[in-house]
Amino acid sequence: MKRLFILLLIVATIFSIYYDLSKGTLPMAIETNTSAQSEMPTNWQSSISYFDKEVQSGETVLSIIEKQLNGPIPVPIDEITKDFRILNNGTEANKIQIGKIYKFPDYSKIHE
Repeated sequence: MKRLFILLLIVATIFSIYYDLSKGTLPMAIETNTSAQSEMPTNWQSSISYFDKEVQSGETVLSIIEKQLNGPIPVPIDEITKDFRILNNGTEANKIQIGKIYKFPDYSKIHE
């Protein structure tokens, strides 16, 4: 009887480890992809001033804009990502690729 209990305990432990590693026990956050571009008129793109830049290795949207401004960014990060998405037809700021040319919002007039 003791051996059966130990065997069941080992099987239950192995199963719980397998389940935890394969499916997880913590709830996953469901990512909702809402396209803000569809809610905005197409003429918004023309009202945002921008500059074109080819992305180099190690650069991010924020680092490129900071380099262009030669200092800190004067607007909130969520506004930067929203403007970047509008200017680049829905491309997310964290999905930029090395070697591609993107339009980056130009906040130099705000910075002055």
